[in-house]
Amino acid sequence: MNYIGSKLKLSSFIKETIHSVVGNDLSNKVFCDLFAGTGIVGRVFKKEVKQVISNDIEYYSYVLNKNYIGNHKKLVYSNLLSQLNNLNPAANGFIYNNYCAGSNSGRQYFSDENGKKIDAIRKQIGVWFKNKSIGSNMYYFLLSSLLEAVDKVANTASVYGAFLKKLKRTALKELILEPAIFELNDNKHRVYQKDSNVLINHISGGILYLDPPYNSRQYGANYHLLNTVAEYSDFVPQGKTGLRNYVRSNYCIASKVKENFEDIIKKAKFKYTFLSYNNEGLMSISDIKKIMNKYGKYDMFKQKYQRFKADKTENRNHKSDHTFEYLHILEKNI
Repeated sequence: MNYIGSKLKLSSFIKETIHSVVGNDLSNKVFCDLFAGTGIVGRVFKKEVKQVISNDIEYYSYVLNKNYIGNHKKLVYSNLLSQLNNLNPAANGFIYNNYCAGSNSGRQYFSDENGKKIDAIRKQIGVWFKNKSIGSNMYYFLLSSLLEAVDKVANTASVYGAFLKKLKRTALKELILEPAIFELNDNKHRVYQKDSNVLINHISGGILYLDPPYNSRQYGANYHLLNTVAEYSDFVPQGKTGLRNYVRSNYCIASKVKENFEDIIKKAKFKYTFLSYNNEGLMSISDIKKIMNKYGKYDMFKQKYQRFKADKTENRNHKSDHTFEYLHILEKNI
């Protein structure tokens, strides 16, 4: 999935750094991914650690992590995916009526055909879950498979803050569900949809990984349509982009980010804390170092990588195609 701040390309750097600090054997460690997003980092450590705690305030993230992290035993899904892929399109579903051009919604996030198919699939998954034909593990697996498929055919420049005027080539392709494959292992994991500054009071472990938003872009606005598909409840879409009400993170607000960050660091009951943060973030390197130094031994590693491009190059204000990711490290005095 295209995702702002995705750590897919940086996962090897993060993994190697954590091993260099904590050690190679993590089998007795609880690993917490407190701002999980699509769960990339939690997935990397899922088979290595005793347990992963995954959390994110966004519902689409919760769905993805309930599958990729929470699911850990084999599911038999081929027949269900086949049934969903072969459903007749829904005539008057919420997605088609509000986010496709053919309904005169004024929005074109999907082709008419894909909008109708999204509605049909999402309705059927809900029916199966409501009548207990499927359990929660299968429910989140199927929803994750749908979200991944939706993202592949969305008529956007990667994020959902706006749609394109004309259907792009990938948006013209037929939406096809493919299995959202998760890692199998013997350990149970925990997945939450909580405010991170609240959840930190109720969890503990060996490794805390933090990857909060680093600038003013609110994830609830940029990925509102994934929440809409995942929740599939009625509301009145607002404005040109069809926004829903969304949670505004304090980590995207310059006047609040340092206070909230220190609150987590202060309350964390974890021996090691690793913070991924961009060099263009609202907090400076010196801000982070000053806060973390209060609570233990501080260190920092950095990695150069290619900038995430969610729009056309000529429209960007950035001067460089590359940026730096800093991995700040705290060994806490606990």
